[in-house]
Amino acid sequence: MVKYAQNELFSITDFTKQIGSAVGSIKEHTLEKIGILKNNRLEAVVISTDEYERLKEIEEQVTIAEHSSIYQAVEARKDTPLDEYVSMDDMAKKFDIDMDKVS
Repeated sequence: MVKYAQNELFSITDFTKQIGSAVGSIKEHTLEKIGILKNNRLEAVVISTDEYERLKEIEEQVTIAEHSSIYQAVEARKDTPLDEYVSMDDMAKKFDIDMDKVS
């Protein structure tokens, strides 16, 4: 869970009143993030465009890595003879899973 300093938390009312200075603080990197609270619950986070783009790039890299991993697993299994596969029912029995309860 992300931790917030006291000066990084704004009620939604205070944020709307101070939006210019709050966004300025993000842009100038005097604040890393701003947590916006509604009814004392975190509703949104404001970050710089640089940080947002960095996070999106990381997300894209992770997605590419996941897809590559899945592709490699499928490719590796393409040559597996069918008689070496284990049915889902057999796996469910092995791990004591009731398939009627699986949605």
